[in-house]
Amino acid sequence: MISRLQQKLASGQFVITSEVCPPKGADCGEFLGKARVLKGQVDAINVTDNQGANMRIAPLAVATLLVREGIEPVYQITCRDRNRMALQSDLLGAAALGIGNILALTGDHISFGDHRQGKPVFDLDSVQLLQAISTLESGFDLAGNRLQGAPAFFAGAAAAPEAEPFELTLFKLQKKATAGARFFQTQAIFDPDRLAAFTTAVRPLSVKVIAGIILLKSAGMARYMTRHIPGLKVPDHIIAELEEASDPVAKGVEIASRLAAAARHHCDGIHIMAMGREELIPEIIKEIR
Repeated sequence: MISRLQQKLASGQFVITSEVCPPKGADCGEFLGKARVLKGQVDAINVTDNQGANMRIAPLAVATLLVREGIEPVYQITCRDRNRMALQSDLLGAAALGIGNILALTGDHISFGDHRQGKPVFDLDSVQLLQAISTLESGFDLAGNRLQGAPAFFAGAAAAPEAEPFELTLFKLQKKATAGARFFQTQAIFDPDRLAAFTTAVRPLSVKVIAGIILLKSAGMARYMTRHIPGLKVPDHIIAELEEASDPVAKGVEIASRLAAAARHHCDGIHIMAMGREELIPEIIKEIR
């Protein structure tokens, strides 16, 4: 089964995706409420996998709830918490439940999260996970055993257009493309010219680029991200805009809209990260439609 996201990208249509963080608990009412607001506004919704190494409900469960709602998910799956057996099992489970879009991630280290006493796994990394996905699609598991029904996925990987040195980033992305990545979803971008250079550099890989757009809610948030997220630096002029704004959230929407409009000329889609303010995503989308 070919996902709608895959179909739109293959036909050259510009796509818009977003993400909604799964709840820390079994009550998915608020999660589904946010997702329903975005239904028809975005082409797919990313479901994060214990983002920032903070424990939340299993992404496979909430991705399945989105499928039931008629909303196409992008199922994020990380290598931090599972060995190769569990990763393959979850991927086969996703296929059986009608989930086709996969974002393969290594995952934030457990020392950053809320269960620091836990033992990280990292049996595979993101490149090896992409290779595992390709192996499953060929009808076999990683041990060489034949599957009873092969899955079909639209697999993607993360990218950091503004990371330095870029040569090292490009080398890793080449490995991801060779391993089976069909799209790159980037970290938040703040420099459209850097995004243009990135897209040009990866064009020979024949991989679609979905640029990350983040809603900055305050100058403090922007400074925190610059300090703590590798490969991401919020420019001083954007921090100054937020600092001087009487309504920092409204200014954040304005900045995100501006960046999204500029990014549209250089990529195949955008991925909007609203960090808990998903109700504001339609405002950003309205500006670029």
